[in-house]
Amino acid sequence: MANPMSMTILVVVVLTALAAVVQVTEAVNYVVGDSAGWARPSTLTYYTTWANGKNFSLGDVLVFNFATGAHDVATVTQTNYDACSIANTISLVTAGPYSYTINSTGTHYFICTFSNGGHCNSGQKLAISVGNSTNATSPGSPPTTVSSSPPPPAGSSASSLAATLPLVFMTIALAFFY
Repeated sequence: MANPMSMTILVVVVLTALAAVVQVTEAVNYVVGDSAGWARPSTLTYYTTWANGKNFSLGDVLVFNFATGAHDVATVTQTNYDACSIANTISLVTAGPYSYTINSTGTHYFICTFSNGGHCNSGQKLAISVGNSTNATSPGSPPTTVSSSPPPPAGSSASSLAATLPLVFMTIALAFFY
């Protein structure tokens, strides 16, 4: 039978490993527009409809699939989103695909600036809410930073390794103390 100090160490190791597993599995990758990608949509509300019912959270990744030279992704204020204004964008990414990691709560606004805002006026714009249960285009704070590196593909060795290591440590801890 293990002594009380060994049991305390075991509990700490197990709880740490469980926290790591939970943290690894929280983030979700969303492909904006699903199979249609980031393109001029067939309806003005296509991307609003796409976002409805999704619960975006901190750490989630929006993947904008688009052809370089045909589209871009600009993060903008609500005012520029509503007006499809391409002036004073917060950031502009011209090379696709682009992965945006959500790192702040509030509403995040994205538009395509091609054709002097014409793509945006045709419905190529997206607003998502983070930190509440709705995805309406209510006012909120713009994102503070963006990530241009793509997420690892689902089932990649990096994500599998990150999820497996805590389980290995738990198994070693259990074997060591019993």
